[in-house]
Amino acid sequence: MTIRTALLTSVALAIPAMAVADGHVGERGRDGEVSIIYWQAPSTLNPFLSSGTKDIEAASLILEPLARFDETGTIQPWLVDEIPTVENGGVTEDLTQITWKITPGLVWSDGTPFTSEDVKFTYEYCTHPEGGCAQAAKFEPVESVETPDDLTVVVNFKEPTPYPYTAFVGGESPIIQKAQFENCIGAAVSTCTEQNFGPIGTGPFVVTEFRTNDVIAYAANENYRDPNKPAFATVNFKGGGDADAAGRAVMQTGEFDYAWNLQLAPEVIAQMEAGGQGQPVVGFGPLVERIELNHTNPDPALGPDERSVIRPHPFLQDPAVYEAMSMAIDRPLLVEIGYGQAGRVTCNLVPAPEIFNSDTIDCSTQDLEGAKAKLEEAGWVDSNGDGVREKDGVELRVLYQTSTNAVRQDFQALIKEWWEEIGIATELRNINASVFFGGDAGSPDTFQKFYADVEMYANTFNGTDPQAYLGGDLCNKIPSPASQWQGENITRFCMEEYDALWAELARTSGVEARAEIAKQLNDMQIMNGARIPLVHRGRLSAHANDLGGIKLNVWDSELWNIADWYRIGG
Repeated sequence: MTIRTALLTSVALAIPAMAVADGHVGERGRDGEVSIIYWQAPSTLNPFLSSGTKDIEAASLILEPLARFDETGTIQPWLVDEIPTVENGGVTEDLTQITWKITPGLVWSDGTPFTSEDVKFTYEYCTHPEGGCAQAAKFEPVESVETPDDLTVVVNFKEPTPYPYTAFVGGESPIIQKAQFENCIGAAVSTCTEQNFGPIGTGPFVVTEFRTNDVIAYAANENYRDPNKPAFATVNFKGGGDADAAGRAVMQTGEFDYAWNLQLAPEVIAQMEAGGQGQPVVGFGPLVERIELNHTNPDPALGPDERSVIRPHPFLQDPAVYEAMSMAIDRPLLVEIGYGQAGRVTCNLVPAPEIFNSDTIDCSTQDLEGAKAKLEEAGWVDSNGDGVREKDGVELRVLYQTSTNAVRQDFQALIKEWWEEIGIATELRNINASVFFGGDAGSPDTFQKFYADVEMYANTFNGTDPQAYLGGDLCNKIPSPASQWQGENITRFCMEEYDALWAELARTSGVEARAEIAKQLNDMQIMNGARIPLVHRGRLSAHANDLGGIKLNVWDSELWNIADWYRIGG
């Protein structure tokens, strides 16, 4: 048994990912400023306090992991000399331990040495029982972390772990500085505003100003390990607005250099591209637009510490209800109006890589009459003729929330129409994306709080193996007041059988065997009403024609190689 059998792609060992790109060499800061617009504005620069992609990616300019995934999904050494494997002695033959060798000479942006103690502290920070960590699933298999010397990190696993590349790998699991965060652990994690808004990192940039849900100003890290990088002296990172304005700011007016996640209809993208200032880039990874079904009761009468905690939901765990809701949806139409060639119908949470894409469930054809019949057979009937089905005094009424975005509001309007046609009254709500995807434990409007019956959004995972991603639906990953509303299990789905099967995945070797278990986990979620997948989305962004070095990455942070960006002709 070797660790390579657990990998989907070859492990790159010979060429450091931060080598000079495209032969473009010059003085650090030579190209002035680069302007980036994320229409979902970051609310924190601590990726352990937010599941929002916007926050994780804004932080990736500063904070880095030991290893990450390149644009092909291949794991690359980042702050280490090579990727540990069984073959090179970095992973033990019994698969219970992995040893990372930190590259000598690395320093934090404040000039202090980057050491193994920082890595160990990051583990302690995210696994503290009194804290809340949005990326806790990455550390689920880990028993302990040891530091034999300043440049050696030994990760011990609870049991044989064929895929050991979750903790400290990818943009969702970077290293934070012990000296900066050691007083911000446990219950204090959300109180350290200065640290969370201005982390010290090893990345190519440092924060000079952070205005939550608005603008971030970065400057080149003068202690960055490559003296010729980054090419840009400063970054203007604008947050907020909408996808339409962001796309136009790059492709039509040229006001910005890079626009992220242009969730817009295909004809709108084409019109923007005709502006001649920039071009769209697209890639398919595991990004899925889905509807999450609340497994707890979000009734406002329960109070803030009880909503989305008390079980069960009044009706969403009835298979007839969630199956009918799914049957009523015309997914091909959603793809056509929302994404065109940048979208595909999916019935799965994990549609990519293809080996993990289950073919068990077919949801590609809308069946309104079948949905009505299913509800009728289960005893959900419209007894008073008001168009709303009820059973045992409970009416099928849902609050359906999502972020503010033209495509999502189009989806809401259509799905409301379909659900009401089968007898489910649907109230729509949309929330500013910067707030909805923020990590503010005091806000009632975050997707983690889930103060609604159903909510719609998309997310993805780093790398090509979904183990940690599927681990986000374990029972102990449910956001609650006790975890300061952090945790990946947004739906509050909880099944002992699921947890047991995930544990089997964590100790299973071989891509084919792992894929079979992962597909079973996917099916278990969908068949038990955790969520309703809608669209497998391509990640579509845009960059200015004179911005070089762009390599769209659907397997890690989209800004993963910003140190290699440069101004063409600069």
